[in-house]
Amino acid sequence: MPLLAFLVIGAALLGALVARVIVRRRGRVAPGETMEPRPSRPTTFEGALASRIRGLFGSEAADPWAELEGLLVKADVGPGTASKIVGDVRERYREGADPSALVGEEIERILGEDRALALPVEGLGIVMIVGVNGSGKTTTIGKLAARFAEQGKKVSLAGSDTFRAAASEQLEVWAKRAGAHLVTQERGADPGSVAFDAVKAAEARGSTVLIVDTAGRLHTKEPLMEELKKVRRVIEKAAGRSPDETLLVLDATTGQNGIAQARSFTEAVELTGVALTKLDGTAKGGVVVAVRDQLGVPVKLVGTGEGAGDLESFDRAAFTRRLLGD
Repeated sequence: MPLLAFLVIGAALLGALVARVIVRRRGRVAPGETMEPRPSRPTTFEGALASRIRGLFGSEAADPWAELEGLLVKADVGPGTASKIVGDVRERYREGADPSALVGEEIERILGEDRALALPVEGLGIVMIVGVNGSGKTTTIGKLAARFAEQGKKVSLAGSDTFRAAASEQLEVWAKRAGAHLVTQERGADPGSVAFDAVKAAEARGSTVLIVDTAGRLHTKEPLMEELKKVRRVIEKAAGRSPDETLLVLDATTGQNGIAQARSFTEAVELTGVALTKLDGTAKGGVVVAVRDQLGVPVKLVGTGEGAGDLESFDRAAFTRRLLGD
């Protein structure tokens, strides 16, 4: 009799266990139980940098944290921002965790929520484009004009780069592709005068967007930066307000010098965003993490090629995958 009772109790326990497994697999909770939420699976990064980061913690590295900081500096994240990321990851790291995933999470946190261009729903929206020589300003303006045209906007362009040879000609080619109206003057004309005329012409023809080109200039040349300030003041006078967007076109291959560029242009014309160009090769563009961290300027656009359609809204998750991957 005791043996029979033992078998009965054992069968009951086994049946309860089987039932519990079944309801769990079906996503239901057994009576008297609470189902704990399943933890979300962390993002897994694959690629050269992610692999090196993981390798630091699986090796005999004397100081993996110092080496991690070095890897981030080499990725153009900048010393100050790299140090901050490493400090935050170090606090969160636990044995068995994926350090590359933690680094990615910190980078995304610094970059913040994705920010779109902020233009008025009605009336004329004004976008001022600035940057150093060779950063890809004219190409970015052409792509942006094409993008706005595809959205059904009526686009005007201001050729306020009156010093560089063939600047107006290049802008004219892009204007024709996008069906945009171009306002320009002869070479050597006052850039502020062109900007003023462009604002008034855009308002008169009912344009919904005006993109103002400016001459590429070294951020270390004070007279040139003063001239840029003047162009902005002229736009404010003509439109009765500041440009809705002032975008710094930043070459992804620039490296950490991009931080100095962004700081100088922010002080001169109050940047609202960055358009990161030439992200179509091996360049990672890690400098924008430091720009966002140190100056608070968000990335809004990314150029990935030479075609008119190769301009995308910034996606922090995709950017982070690229930075940590191949």
